[in-house]
Amino acid sequence: MKKIEEKLKNPVWYSLNETHKKFLIEYDGVQFYQPDVCIFGAFFDETKTAKALNEYAKIAKRFFLVSENQTPIIDTNNIILEKKINGCQMILDSFVDIEITEEIVLLTDKNSNEVYDLIWLVMPGFYQKRGFEMGKFFGIFKDGKLVSISGQRMQNDDFIEVSSVVTHPDYTRKGLAKQLISHTTKEILKEKKLPILHTNKGNPAIQIYEKLGYKLTRDMNWWLYRKK
Repeated sequence: MKKIEEKLKNPVWYSLNETHKKFLIEYDGVQFYQPDVCIFGAFFDETKTAKALNEYAKIAKRFFLVSENQTPIIDTNNIILEKKINGCQMILDSFVDIEITEEIVLLTDKNSNEVYDLIWLVMPGFYQKRGFEMGKFFGIFKDGKLVSISGQRMQNDDFIEVSSVVTHPDYTRKGLAKQLISHTTKEILKEKKLPILHTNKGNPAIQIYEKLGYKLTRDMNWWLYRKK
């Protein structure tokens, strides 16, 4: 049985082997999510990634491989690297509780289109329609409109990732995201799992995460590819 530290080094892989096994597509030892759920893939052996990416590109226009420190090998005749996102992983070290002043609600399937539209407004390009199936989503409404959300993405038997933290531009700087992250973190703790998250290196939001009890642990790089 793999220890949680080993799973954290390859979170996409171990999510697809456990909680998210129903979303798994595999090509010769390289694992991917079904592309209408999430466009992430993971590997251990980089010598297998070129062939696997060629196959996955038949069903996905753009997609990521996620790796702590390995560099995927690609078939440059068929696949183009759009960019490498230098990311980092954070885990909850010691939860710091804050006052929740907003009404935070558990979102349901009827809100899935609103979630999709809000994420694409703030962070276009990566969230998929069925991403809502990956975990619980929580939201804050103002005047009947969904204006801020926080969700759960990668997860397995040991951890759940806080993700999809977005706020409508008209409602930023009001502490909504901070309250949602705190709420989502507490919900994960109720399941007796470790809250984790991923972000870009140098993201100003890291300071907010740290104030809530998260700490930086390791690099987690995101290689974005598309078919040539």
